[in-house]
Amino acid sequence: MPLPEKVKLVEVGPRDGLQNEAKVVPMQVRVALVEMLAETGLSAIEAGAFVSPKWVPQMADSATVLRALRPRQTVRFSVLTPNLRGFEDAVAAGAREVAVFAAASETFSQRNINCSIAESLARFQPVMAAARQTGVAVRGYVSCVLGCPYEGEVAPERAAEVAHALFEMGCHEVSLGDTLGVGTPAGTRRLFEAVGRRVPMDRLAGHFHDTYGMAVANIYASLEMGVACFDSSVAGLGGCPYAAGASGNVATEDVLYLLRGLGIDTGVDLEKVAAAGAFICHHLGRDSQSRVARALAARKRAVPEKAALEKPDPGGATS
Repeated sequence: MPLPEKVKLVEVGPRDGLQNEAKVVPMQVRVALVEMLAETGLSAIEAGAFVSPKWVPQMADSATVLRALRPRQTVRFSVLTPNLRGFEDAVAAGAREVAVFAAASETFSQRNINCSIAESLARFQPVMAAARQTGVAVRGYVSCVLGCPYEGEVAPERAAEVAHALFEMGCHEVSLGDTLGVGTPAGTRRLFEAVGRRVPMDRLAGHFHDTYGMAVANIYASLEMGVACFDSSVAGLGGCPYAAGASGNVATEDVLYLLRGLGIDTGVDLEKVAAAGAFICHHLGRDSQSRVARALAARKRAVPEKAALEKPDPGGATS
């Protein structure tokens, strides 16, 4: 199968990337980050989550963030809403797209959201009904599609069942998440083969974490299967508090470098994304997790140094 000519990236850094930070990122910084990302050419950005501040204090001011963003015709800002209450609060704040999340692992579902997979899907029914009435788009997430911290390897058919349920419920797109980052290209192909039999491939997205350094390889394997939408996080921000050792999402900069090298159109400016990554990493007090961003920064530092070395000394003697 030929690789897609165009790929959509869903930037999840402002939500999935920041929700597990040890300290709360100020609202003004979150707004500035989303605004910078919106100037890069990204068409889909997850701006926050309407969840209990008791469990996720980092997302407590998502309504304020959403209201502060400048409306754009070319960018859709989405938010996570686990239940009807969250959905109603999100819509009141101006959300036109929301996301719901389930898991492919029963144990992970219980540990993460304190209910079974079936119960989580039942909770989404009122959300889907309200979304249809208000014209709000709903995206679905399925976590632990390739591995679970409690159950080990997850059968592709289990992920396919949950993805199919979300699609039948009305989710316009279903994102398959390798929450632990344990996937390999072979496992990724088996996953999309199984899910693709239940959900159209053009309604699927890949969401890869880079714990074992396989995220970019898994994205390439997904491209070969015909997948043309991927979640990524600026500077590789993120992780999972319920999955020990799980590193952040694949860095948006790294995905863009891959796609640019393959000649695949994204409409996104890599250098502007790297600048947004540098901005948020400065506020977090740490280095970017993106290899591409670090390489670009090193090259940028080296060029002035080289120019200074090669510049002739106007006061020196000539030969």
